[in-house]
Amino acid sequence: MKIATWNVNSIRVRCDRTRAFLERHQPDVLCLQETKVVDESFPAEMFTEMGYRVECFGQRTYNGVAILSREPADDVVRGIPDGEEDDQARLIAGRFGDILVVNVYVPNGTEVGSQPFAYKLRWLERLRLWLAAGELLQRPLLVCGDFNIAPDARDLYDPEGWKGHIHFHPDEHAALQGLRGLGLVDALRIHRAEAGLYTWWDFRGGMFWKDKGLRIDLLLVNEPLIPRCSSVEIDRWERKGKSPSDHAPVLATFTA
Repeated sequence: MKIATWNVNSIRVRCDRTRAFLERHQPDVLCLQETKVVDESFPAEMFTEMGYRVECFGQRTYNGVAILSREPADDVVRGIPDGEEDDQARLIAGRFGDILVVNVYVPNGTEVGSQPFAYKLRWLERLRLWLAAGELLQRPLLVCGDFNIAPDARDLYDPEGWKGHIHFHPDEHAALQGLRGLGLVDALRIHRAEAGLYTWWDFRGGMFWKDKGLRIDLLLVNEPLIPRCSSVEIDRWERKGKSPSDHAPVLATFTA
């Protein structure tokens, strides 16, 4: 099974690119973030014509997540199901075969010490508590999406310059470690250990062409899924060309 994650930074702007990506890679599941559209306006027909089912959880202008899949999703969840009020559409999950896929768009946080930063840390703790409850961790689990956190120094072009700032702050790393403490492993690092593997480049200053990026789009797998993860790749091609997102997709392949 091939599963991809991609922050498209507006699905309506990136419709044609998303369609071309599906044609080129033929993933079984594609998790999208920052769709920026209410569910009623999601361009689902474009993808159903290609044989993909669409599950979405969106809002106007900001945030929004969706899952496109060849087979229908079971046990679909929209939003962290903990009873806490939250008007931001940032999580959608579904089961595909025996794998529970949790698609997340973690809050950016804006600025260290701000209210959005506190919301980011609280949101990650809510995610951790939900995953830790019940039996979710006992079966194959993939948590993927835009985490807005670079896990370690290998994952950004200027570790000293970013140290203590948003995307690379100790409080964010502690929150990410909370998820790792559940037994979740960074799937890309199962296969590749080198630095300089980025998934996001600022539009400003030609950062992509200078290769000054961050790796903030992650796929985390639990112990039952680790031996089934046969490959992980970043599709840098999608950051090129006409009207790209500022993120590149990440694809992982899992054996049965």
